[in-house]
Amino acid sequence: MNKKDNYAVIMAGGVGSRFWPVSKTSYPKQFHDMLGTGKSLLQQTFLRLSKIVPSTQILILTNSEYVDLVNKQLPEIDMDQVIAEPAMRNTAPCILLSALKIYKENPKARMIVAPSDHWIEDEEAFTKDVNQAFEACSSEDLLMTLGVKPTFPNTGYGYIKFKNEDSTNVKMVETFTEKPDYPTAKSFLKSGNYLWNAGIFIWKSSYIIDQYQAYLPEMFSIFEKSLFKLNTKAEHSFLEEYYSGFENISIDYGILEKATNVGVIEASFDWSDLGTWGSLHNQLPKDENENVSINAQSIFIETTNTILRTSKDKVTVVKGLDNYIIVENEDSLVILPKQDEQEIKTIRNLVMDKFGKHYG
Repeated sequence: MNKKDNYAVIMAGGVGSRFWPVSKTSYPKQFHDMLGTGKSLLQQTFLRLSKIVPSTQILILTNSEYVDLVNKQLPEIDMDQVIAEPAMRNTAPCILLSALKIYKENPKARMIVAPSDHWIEDEEAFTKDVNQAFEACSSEDLLMTLGVKPTFPNTGYGYIKFKNEDSTNVKMVETFTEKPDYPTAKSFLKSGNYLWNAGIFIWKSSYIIDQYQAYLPEMFSIFEKSLFKLNTKAEHSFLEEYYSGFENISIDYGILEKATNVGVIEASFDWSDLGTWGSLHNQLPKDENENVSINAQSIFIETTNTILRTSKDKVTVVKGLDNYIIVENEDSLVILPKQDEQEIKTIRNLVMDKFGKHYG
């Protein structure tokens, strides 16, 4: 398999509001060193993918207001590797844009689309799985995805149901289900042929473009008329004129749930979408009482199963808490039970309404 035909698209435009107050609109979580590794999540994702894809063929899809942050964190990439969305329109429009740009450069291209802010521990296993997916979508027309074996009935993830009769590593997908309720998630685990949707997709650029023509023809036709502008100086003005008018729809709803040739490989690596403070707590080293401390000079007294994050080297004493999230930065302090972590989005909105948008 020729590596020069491999391309990657890193999705780095989200706000990560469930990690507020560290993740803010002005500086979202993908640009933070959330795991204490010395590298931001975006930098880690770029390094991981550059083992599979030539680094000059990795595109960063981001919001126009984050272009400077991307260039600062990835100084080794060229300006034309950063695609700036003038408006947030979910994943379908931006994936079509990147597929067309890649196809125009190399009609034989295969591409992987991956989020910028996920945690993947075994990078060798990740490389093996991605290369296997590249092989699968090269040998036949397939939209490939990587699914993760569920370890508990998580209601915050989407699920992929695969056909049980497939004996190969590449299983055919039967259905996608967005975030189910708890009883449904439990039944999915029991049935044994469901995987978590990790939001990692692999396909030939030519084949995904065909799927847009079939399933999102209006969006496709607008791009098709201006195809000659892509990868030129005229691209920016085209996006400014049309992008905000595109349907706000995900690749899952727009294409994958309708397409017939969708395959999935069960990931052989540990994965987390790092969607919440609780999921971050799960991934980090803990003391003997299951407490996690990030950045702080901390003392935990009669405290268990708690995650603490402060601005750099702040001396912090916590006493008498169990199962809490404590997050402090230069202008905010949030303390709440871990079971209420999904409410952080709502709390962020309350704070912005009361004290001003700059707090969000």
